[in-house]
Amino acid sequence: MNPALVIFDCDGVLVDSEAISNQIMAETITASGVPISYEECRARFVGGTLQRVIDTVEDWLDKPLPETWRADFEAKRNAAFQEGLQPIAGVARAIETIRENRIPICVASSGSLDKMDLTLGLTGLKPYFGEAIFSASMVERGKPYPDLFLHTAEQMGQLPQTCIVVEDSLLGTTAGIAAGMRVVAYAAEGEEEALTAAGGQTFTKMAELPGLLGIDIRVREGAAD
Repeated sequence: MNPALVIFDCDGVLVDSEAISNQIMAETITASGVPISYEECRARFVGGTLQRVIDTVEDWLDKPLPETWRADFEAKRNAAFQEGLQPIAGVARAIETIRENRIPICVASSGSLDKMDLTLGLTGLKPYFGEAIFSASMVERGKPYPDLFLHTAEQMGQLPQTCIVVEDSLLGTTAGIAAGMRVVAYAAEGEEEALTAAGGQTFTKMAELPGLLGIDIRVREGAAD
């Protein structure tokens, strides 16, 4: 049975932003006095909010970061997005197939609304979602807590158990499972084992997504011939 709602994460699921963000983040955190690699940034922070990063770094430093730290990081990251951000390979076609089957879609991300407006706009994906875009800034607790996904389902008029979450991070997968939703986890970076252990059903190519949602691709393709 098709889901009543498909909830997409943004970074790493819709837009190929994780490598860009985490490279800039590693450089910015290191410059603040805590040497950290790109790989460790990915392992620690993917799927979480920027405030979670700031809180963690301040704990490491045992002092506040400069007031300009967030703005400086976002300016560098956004400039890098402007230069080279791309959609995840195959995601636009997957979205079109889902929409053609009249399944509602939305976005629920740890990123800010301003960030999603930029990244979804740069990649041409924003028109698919209209105003159905939700941020962790709208709830008290971000991922791995279920608050954002529960809020999203409520705002979209659906019960949690009828929704499917498309995630790529351990934090997001944990949040989706905690919300009582089925999670299909895009494991493009070879993280299948951790995502499966968290309760996600992993896949590695966006062309696989419609089939995982219960859409019969063979029937659809046959009807188009």
